[in-house]
Amino acid sequence: MKKFLVIVIGLLCATAILVQAQDAKPKKELTPEQQAVMKEMLAKYDTNKDGKLDKTERTAMSQEDKDKMTKVGLGKKKPAAPADASTNAPACTNAPPSTDK
Repeated sequence: MKKFLVIVIGLLCATAILVQAQDAKPKKELTPEQQAVMKEMLAKYDTNKDGKLDKTERTAMSQEDKDKMTKVGLGKKKPAAPADASTNAPACTNAPPSTDK
């Protein structure tokens, strides 16, 4: 019985690993233009020489360089807020009425 249980658990684990591996996104290859810009930014801002730009290194970048990275498709694009978005709107519109008297 123990052998059967071990086999069943092993099959479940193998299935879970296979499903997760199929869901993984393949890494997107960089274009030659993106590679050139990334190499330039790493040479300029990668202070710890790990081959990546971490949060502190990205904050040290000039706006011109951030724009250059965004232009070639490397920067994170922040979603634009809707024009009619109100900051004074209540958090929940379905709240029950107050019972304070």
